[in-house]
Amino acid sequence: MSESTLAIGGKAPSFELEGVLHKNFNTYKLPHSDGKWTLLLFYPLDFTFVCPTEIVAFSDADNRFKELNTNLYGISVDSKFTHLAWTETDRSQGGVGDINFPLLADLNKTVARSYGVLIEDAGVALRGLFLIDDEGMVQHATINNLAVGRGVDETIRLIQAFQHAKQSGEVCPADWTPGSETMKPDPNGLKEYAQGKHR
Repeated sequence: MSESTLAIGGKAPSFELEGVLHKNFNTYKLPHSDGKWTLLLFYPLDFTFVCPTEIVAFSDADNRFKELNTNLYGISVDSKFTHLAWTETDRSQGGVGDINFPLLADLNKTVARSYGVLIEDAGVALRGLFLIDDEGMVQHATINNLAVGRGVDETIRLIQAFQHAKQSGEVCPADWTPGSETMKPDPNGLKEYAQGKHR
């Protein structure tokens, strides 16, 4: 795996890539600087096996991400033309169809390298997922090996938890979901939480 310039809690590496959305090519400068959260979904290659299942699942949930002020971007080392062909291929034939978020072309592999997900020997990215807040800070990162895809529901839960923590100044315990108890990040806060949890 390549060396990364990324640190959790630090500034996300910025970049500019071309991509495709709804059959149109555009240039995307990320992470956002307009008050939105950014979710980067690195994947190995178009026209492979696990990848279309992830892209379709996240695309089908795009409105859920937008409700959380979060924009989603898929990134692989394919060209924008390969991305276009993949989005023009029917899902029943292994394509992804007309998805709801852009697929970005990291053809020279610099973005995958800067986020620490590039497998140098294979020349493809691992399944990296990075949540970047509205100030450009990396709040969460997970990296899967190639064989296992990621889940939408857990990603949504993590966004909700990090946004709640950032807005409230409280911290979210294990398996926190909206409406669940949080705690103040100090010994008394832990004690109050524990007393309520373990009566």
